Amino acid sequence: MLVIGLAGGIASGKSLVADCFMHFGAKLIDADRIGHDILKQQSIKHSIKLEFGNSVINEQNEINRNQLAQIVFNPDYPDALKTLEKITHPLISERIHSALKQHQPAAPAVLLDAPVMFKAGWDQMCDKVVFVNANLATRKSRAKLRGWDSEELAKRESFQTPLEEKRTRSTNVIDNGGSKNATYLQARDLWRAWNLPLAENHHSPNSLFTNTP
Repeated sequence: MLVIGLAGGIASGKSLVADCFMHFGAKLIDADRIGHDILKQQSIKHSIKLEFGNSVINEQNEINRNQLAQIVFNPDYPDALKTLEKITHPLISERIHSALKQHQPAAPAVLLDAPVMFKAGWDQMCDKVVFVNANLATRKSRAKLRGWDSEELAKRESFQTPLEEKRTRSTNVIDNGGSKNATYLQARDLWRAWNLPLAENHHSPNSLFTNTP
């Protein structure tokens, strides 16, 4: 089983690339989703509340992720994100390792989509790391769909590994600045280069392009 990491800038289109690989037969481990899930655990909520105060807890006694983001992505609090990661990353790592074991040996490949892939050292779990490339103008346009302006995009990206370092530390690059079909063909070529078996339905990619910006 091949473990493929996905890296790239914010709003570079990693989701489309992930959809392509899953269309070929890969299974997905979404570190972001795992991170959201563990925020529901009482021990994690308690630790976060102790570090960041009651303002990050809503009326339903759940983590207010928007409020927490305003703190940890605030340049005035440079250590806040590191503090949060110390709380959450060990459990996220455990969940990733567990998911990898669950997918063996049935899946030909597993995707690890993690925004902090290199920062957290999770690239060490991967056999390949694909850097998804898109120019800044394209990423700004896509970020607007998330409700983020250019300033918010730049602020959040400043807390991640620099783009050029991500690219240098990756084993492969997919250019996602053109058509979705061009991205699909690049992903398919990589899949074939890795000698992985293509799923029977790989000749019908149109469904991938319906809702992906």
